[in-house]
Amino acid sequence: MAERATHRPAALEHYLKRMLIYFLRHGEADWPDWKKPDDERPLTEKGKKEMHEVGAFLANLSVKPDVVLTSPLPRASQTAEITARYIDAKCVEEESLAPGFGRSELKKLLQNRGGKSVMLVGHEPDFSRTVCKLTGGRIKLSKAGVALVEVDAGLSCGKLLWLFPPKIAKH
Repeated sequence: MAERATHRPAALEHYLKRMLIYFLRHGEADWPDWKKPDDERPLTEKGKKEMHEVGAFLANLSVKPDVVLTSPLPRASQTAEITARYIDAKCVEEESLAPGFGRSELKKLLQNRGGKSVMLVGHEPDFSRTVCKLTGGRIKLSKAGVALVEVDAGLSCGKLLWLFPPKIAKH
């Protein structure tokens, strides 16, 4: 009996190695009289409320990343924790998502990570710059805004699938 070929066409193999990356900017953390270091700012009450709205919106879209990776800064980790509850995902702190994050940090971050999708929670202008480098599209990610980018396995190119400001999540 002849043995069936088990290899896949190159185009299919390339497609299967694609990944979805959700870029979620932290919620509002503007404290006008803040006297402590900027890196310690937590979400405001408005920021927390907005993140609950965004989390519910993402759950309604059936967003299900394999994991939520977050910057260690309080405003980002609070954003990630709130959102992760709505989308039923594990939340993991990732030092490289602190301010200064870029495409090279993204490559290192995803290099040994399996799965088909990941949500990153971090900061501006890092996320908008990274999305631009991946897709060629210039965006401005608002506080509590989320962008979905599909990338190839080598992160050499990507496609912006959608970009939502937080006001779209309001009921």
